Amino acid sequence: MDGPLLDIAEVAGRTGLAPSALRYYEREGLIEPAGRNGLRRAYDPETLERLGLITCARSAGFGIAEIRRLLESGPEDGPRLRERMARKARELDETIDRLARMRQSMLHAVTCTHEPLVDCPEFRRAVRGVHAPEPAG
Repeated sequence: MDGPLLDIAEVAGRTGLAPSALRYYEREGLIEPAGRNGLRRAYDPETLERLGLITCARSAGFGIAEIRRLLESGPEDGPRLRERMARKARELDETIDRLARMRQSMLHAVTCTHEPLVDCPEFRRAVRGVHAPEPAG
């Protein structure tokens, strides 16, 4: 342990996560309390780093089960995990490209003088180029 235990409210305040999210992550086996402070859960300070990793993985589109496997992985799992992360990075690149096209069409719409806007050839071309993301496979 690197310092005094942090109660659930302090962890929530430092991470921006709701206490209910912390309890959910606990139920899912992603974090565990180090003890209790009265009736409140208390966590080791290292839990903040673990929650940072969980938040990053969630933002990247990893599901709870995937995150659990990541956190429980050993050295033998390295190649498989790296391939999964490479695949997720490619998915993120596709999402970023799609969002950039959407942003560009919105910026064009701000200054476009066509009435109605949906008749603007440039706007229509930009919107046609925005497709729903492919399902993960």
